[in-house]
Amino acid sequence: MENLYDKRKVYDRSELLESEVRDNPIEQFRDWFLDAEENPNVREANAMALSTVETDGCPRTRMVLLKAYSWEGFIFYTNYESRKGRAIEEVPLVCLHFFWPTLERQIIIKAKVEKLPANLSDGYFHARPKGSQLGAVVSPQSSEIPKRQFLENRLQELEKEYENREVPRPENWGGYLARPYEIEFWQGRPNRLHDRLIYVLDEQLEWKLSRLAP
Repeated sequence: MENLYDKRKVYDRSELLESEVRDNPIEQFRDWFLDAEENPNVREANAMALSTVETDGCPRTRMVLLKAYSWEGFIFYTNYESRKGRAIEEVPLVCLHFFWPTLERQIIIKAKVEKLPANLSDGYFHARPKGSQLGAVVSPQSSEIPKRQFLENRLQELEKEYENREVPRPENWGGYLARPYEIEFWQGRPNRLHDRLIYVLDEQLEWKLSRLAP
């Protein structure tokens, strides 16, 4: 067994106090997200872990990219027939997790998920680089394939087919809107006495703020 007991870090960059946060967690998310975007040591501020619940009851987590956010929630795109897409179809609940080590901050979001309208998925799909559009068409995401060359060959075929044509968005590819009902903000603090503030949406659709022990 490899002993990792001595691998520890002192968290002392900032603090998170009730008197200094926003009343609405989306505004608080925006403030922290902008901090992360402006920090030169954060390479992809919009990278987030997405957890879904699979049919065996076990959660599964993977990294995806946040592509937009608003008062309604958080938007990401994927293949609807992928493993995550099938899980969302069965259980339309997800957990989103942002971790910015440089800032000693993380955000955990529990949300209900729904598909975006087709026109919004169309708009984003056609705003992507053509190579990414073709990649979405080529990949039967999460399905077993014989070898890497299968994808490379198919991509070459489609590059020729759509050389001078617009790539249509596949019907099985599009966006999801994750509507949050719980958002926790975590700020690292010394002696592992971290700050944890959690917003919970109540039955009147108002956000209630509480502090959690670390």
